[in-house]
Amino acid sequence: MSNTMRAVVMHTAGGPEVLKIENRPIPTPKDGQVLIRIRAFGLNRSEMFTRQGHSPPSAVTLPRILGIEAVGTVEAAPGSSDRFPQGVTVATCMGDMGRLFDGGYAEYTCVPVGQCQVIKTELPWDVLGAMPEMLQTAWGSLFEGLDLKKGETLLIRGGTTSIGLAAAAIAKNHGVTVLATTRNPSSQSLLEKSGVTKVFIDSGSIAEQVKAEYPDGVESVLELVGATTLKDSLRCAKPKGTVCMSGIVGNKWTFENFTPFGDIPNTVRLTVYGGGIRDDPRTKVVRRVLARLDKTSRKLQE
Repeated sequence: MSNTMRAVVMHTAGGPEVLKIENRPIPTPKDGQVLIRIRAFGLNRSEMFTRQGHSPPSAVTLPRILGIEAVGTVEAAPGSSDRFPQGVTVATCMGDMGRLFDGGYAEYTCVPVGQCQVIKTELPWDVLGAMPEMLQTAWGSLFEGLDLKKGETLLIRGGTTSIGLAAAAIAKNHGVTVLATTRNPSSQSLLEKSGVTKVFIDSGSIAEQVKAEYPDGVESVLELVGATTLKDSLRCAKPKGTVCMSGIVGNKWTFENFTPFGDIPNTVRLTVYGGGIRDDPRTKVVRRVLARLDKTSRKLQE
């Protein structure tokens, strides 16, 4: 094996041109780390924000190999080879990956064992590479951020995002009534196929539309657009309902003006979710979804 790898490196913030392909030394794993040979990785909006310079300086150090997720095979795992034998398929995401230590935009990455997960699948790498962060964020937002229960009603603000579509399918399968927003009327069919019962066309303010259908509001709101629509999404929740912000596709991190007593309706709860893959029961969703996709793929090939 060569001692060097190709990597996409960011030395300073700016446009796409600041991303440079360079030869870098392959990381040397220490005890408690896993060296992964990367086969595929997803592209995430948070990486674009980091590249543009919007991430807090305390959250990103430069130069940096970006990439908050990756899938591949284990090259080495000192002290943990029983759990991570060479050649086994793994996924990793988040946990300061691509921010405080080098991430997935490379041929190899070295991550803590606690954010590496063995997975068994026959799916191709290009499909598998898009899944870890999407599935983990969708599942975590629904069941940790929102504590979603069977029989409840969920509104997804930003329904046609990858996380929105995944959340809709997961929630529908859990026995939840799913509502979702889109700015494009032609996306209604896509949302309905993903499990959405009611689609709201989003002009930036949908609270009146939602209240016309659900006068008391809904139990749960998954906010994926972010600060640009959060105040309006808070108005969609019923008393003691919960709004969980897990995305910022509206390209805005902060409020210009925010008055908690005025902008948060009485007894409505506001939280956020931004987890990562860890070796605990929460990440069983990745395995369950992959198992179902494998089964479906095999049927289609028969």
